[in-house]
Amino acid sequence: MASLLQAAANPRGLFPWRGYCSRGTKGELGKDFVEALKAVVGSPHVSTTAADREQHGHDESMHRCRPPGAVVWPQNVEQVSQLAALCYSQGVPIVPFGTGTGLEGGVCAMQGGVCINLTRMDQILRVNPQDFSVVVEPGVTRKTLNTYLRDSGLWFPVDPGADASLGGMVATAASGTNAVRYGTMRDNVLNLEVVLPGGRLLHTAGLGRHFRKSAAGYNLTGLFVGSEGTLGLITAATLRLHPAPEATVAATCAFPSVQAAVDATVHILQAAVPVARIEFLDEVMMDACNRHSQLNSFVAPTLFLEFHGSERALAEQIERAEEITQHNGASHFSWAKGAQERSRLWAARHNAWYAALALRPGCKGYSTDVCVPISRLPEILVQTKEDLKASGLTGCIVGHVGDGNFHCILLVDPEDTEELRRVRDFGKQLGRRALALHGTCTGEHGIGLGKRQLLQEEVGVVGMEIMRQLKAMLDPRGLMNPGKPPPAAGSFCPRRSFLKSSVITTPQVMADGLHDAWEGQNPRRTLV
Repeated sequence: MASLLQAAANPRGLFPWRGYCSRGTKGELGKDFVEALKAVVGSPHVSTTAADREQHGHDESMHRCRPPGAVVWPQNVEQVSQLAALCYSQGVPIVPFGTGTGLEGGVCAMQGGVCINLTRMDQILRVNPQDFSVVVEPGVTRKTLNTYLRDSGLWFPVDPGADASLGGMVATAASGTNAVRYGTMRDNVLNLEVVLPGGRLLHTAGLGRHFRKSAAGYNLTGLFVGSEGTLGLITAATLRLHPAPEATVAATCAFPSVQAAVDATVHILQAAVPVARIEFLDEVMMDACNRHSQLNSFVAPTLFLEFHGSERALAEQIERAEEITQHNGASHFSWAKGAQERSRLWAARHNAWYAALALRPGCKGYSTDVCVPISRLPEILVQTKEDLKASGLTGCIVGHVGDGNFHCILLVDPEDTEELRRVRDFGKQLGRRALALHGTCTGEHGIGLGKRQLLQEEVGVVGMEIMRQLKAMLDPRGLMNPGKPPPAAGSFCPRRSFLKSSVITTPQVMADGLHDAWEGQNPRRTLV
């Protein structure tokens, strides 16, 4: 064990290709290596039990469980740095883990190794109210942060539905219902503290900085947002905060068809109504939400809307939105002005995934995640609804239509190989239709295991090559969340124009000297 820790303390150039598995037991970590993990974080914070390993080998997706060899719960950035150095020096794969609410199999340990669960790093380190920013550790959840901010007049609006960890939301470039007004995680991350493979510490925008804009060098923060744990471990994030709205009103309205609902969405956006949320649910999804969340809404293609602002501004927004929706055939208006009413309404929307699962108990869910330019949204949504009806699959449609992003939630028996094939084929067909309309295969869920082929079709040969070069530079041994993007190079695809994407982004030019820039930096915690 001492020799393992000594190798980890001076990892540069050592990295021997040693086997970390016990002899004769495929995938099992050696006893000395497990003891070395315990020496870093303490015995209570390391587990090799089957239950813990299985729990950390899957997320909410239909992808089969791929458990790690051990689960470790670090308490601080120093321990994360030591764990990364130890694993990297011994050739052990590293899989970061948050709350496990992902939908693309991003936490599956495809090659075993060590799962580093960051949820016990859950401190809110600093709030800068005059600068509208906050520094959090990765295990803080969005609900915890907003509860903490409740009396400050500020809030963090990115809301993917699940009470996900903020570190996981950064890693997957999450967004959600408020993105149409407040942007996605890409728009709301100012700085990151990242432990790189091998243990070095990087502050992507510089130590302690939390400016609103910069023209200084490459956008390293943007490189790690959406990187899905393939480039490093996020140990702190500086996030942008927003003023809490003076007043809020929510509403629902039903439409005679999918086309009418989506046309109303486009017209509201074209009229520059500053809607905060505009969500679409088809009639199947609406019926499922009525049953699951005890609503009493009319069963038809429906829009959920929310408006933020002063009382006077809200009156104008509501009047204009009503006029537009009625012009498109809307009926059965229901307004929710009280906090309790709104909370109940949006809880039903956020629980749509579980409402859909209840349509076919015992089955798994698969969610598509395409996003297209707003002008192409009516075309793709109407066609997808027709395809879903014709497929014979059980499913429904729900989406953040204000930014062109929607999901088909398909229910599948994981033991039925033929049905699994049909679901996967449906997802690929929809992804390719979105690409043909200059959109993206993933607006917010990420690539994970399910969209690796679509990624290379989306970004093209040169894009894939740059991603592979960046990966090789930062993670030369390929140990950070192996089996995830980027995959092999694909074909060139035409220029795209969409409002959001969870595809990995890269700086304008690869920084050849990045690997050595932080050599020897002390990983001691300093605010991001």
